[in-house]
Amino acid sequence: MAWTKVLEANALSSGDREVVKVGNKNILVLNHENQLYAVENKCPHLKVPLKSGKIKDGAIVCVFHRSAFDLNTGEVKAWCTFPPVVGNLLGKVSQEKALPVFPVRVEDGSILIDVPE
Repeated sequence: MAWTKVLEANALSSGDREVVKVGNKNILVLNHENQLYAVENKCPHLKVPLKSGKIKDGAIVCVFHRSAFDLNTGEVKAWCTFPPVVGNLLGKVSQEKALPVFPVRVEDGSILIDVPE
C-alpha cells in the first residue's frame, strides 16, 4: 500500500468533508459520526460530485439522482431510475456501478489514504 497524507487529523470534525486531489483523482474525505471515509468524489452514475451528498443508513446519496453507495464498500444500495424514454437514451450510462472507496487511517496527527495509481 502507498499511503498518502491528505489532511491534518484535526481538519475534519464530525460532519465535515473535504475534497483532496491524489494523482488524477478527486477524493472526498469525510468524517461521519467520528468515522473517516474516503471515496471517489464522483457518482458512478453520471460522474457528478458527491461532496454535497446526504449520508443515510451508512451510505452516501447523490443529491442529483438519488443513487446511494455504501461508505465502507462502495456497493450500490440504490440506483437512479429513469422514465423509459430517458433510460433508453442514456443506455450504458445508467448501468449500476459501485463507488470506488479507499482505505483511510490516522497516523502521527495526519489523515492518510491509499489510492492505487
